[in-house]
Amino acid sequence: MSNSHEPMPVNDPYTPYTPHRDGAGANRAALIIHTMADVAAAFLGLWILLYLLGANEGNVFVGFVHGIADWLAGWSQDIFTMESEGLRVFLNYGLPAVIYLLLGHGIASRVRRL
Repeated sequence: MSNSHEPMPVNDPYTPYTPHRDGAGANRAALIIHTMADVAAAFLGLWILLYLLGANEGNVFVGFVHGIADWLAGWSQDIFTMESEGLRVFLNYGLPAVIYLLLGHGIASRVRRL
């Protein structure tokens, strides 16, 4: 039996829906930023690994990873010009990977606090 003194809930179709701010949007944006930074660093790290292991650059997959890594590290190409080719690739592609991780995770952390 229901209490007859409580009013019935009203479903007013003309009242706009105004959700309360629970941070779900900020968390979703932070997750996207965090994931993009991780994916960028993963491509750069994968290219370093493939290069150092002597992968066949004529292979479609290796060429795809190299192209993505070149695009992501375009701004940092030839910062380091060592004689050792392996060390040069490691530093020229490793630096952007670390910077993407630091910036991406830092920005995601700030967005989560909003």
